[in-house]
Amino acid sequence: MPKVTDEHREERRRQILDGARQAFGQRGYEGATVPMLEQEIGLSRGAIFSYYPSKLELFVALAEEDQRKLGELWLEEGFEAVVRHIGDEDPEWIGVYLDVGRMLRSDDALRARWLAFNPELQAKLTERLGELQAAGELRSDLELSSIGRFLGVVFDGLALQQGVRFGIDVEGTLELVRSALAPK
Repeated sequence: MPKVTDEHREERRRQILDGARQAFGQRGYEGATVPMLEQEIGLSRGAIFSYYPSKLELFVALAEEDQRKLGELWLEEGFEAVVRHIGDEDPEWIGVYLDVGRMLRSDDALRARWLAFNPELQAKLTERLGELQAAGELRSDLELSSIGRFLGVVFDGLALQQGVRFGIDVEGTLELVRSALAPK
């Protein structure tokens, strides 16, 4: 039996994730059946599920990847870049997260797992907020956890608006967030 290279495995993972993103975006999490995933990805269920043992695991891998990308964007370019990215994101894909909200509300294990995504990145984001606060760029009368939660609520709200196709006033939102976070 020929050995499969790490490069081939990574290409296959990428093929699976990209196809799954399309299928979930078009049909939502619940509506993306295994046959639809097979068709969109172009692989058999055996090939797909040899990399990701379930549809949920496949979706979770995509969600974790998205969270990592947004966190890295925030670290590299600031929260404004994240707001702009959400404003440019495909409403179909963001809409999938609306489906998952129900699951997060009712599945304690999934919610705990979701909150534990990318712990190193979360630590870097908290450190960055602390640096901005120490430099006088963020208000100092609030705990870092409050500032982080506020930004999370803003990002989630923007994603909801984009996901239901209401659109986002990116510049107006940025002005409000800047004002809310400005030193007092």
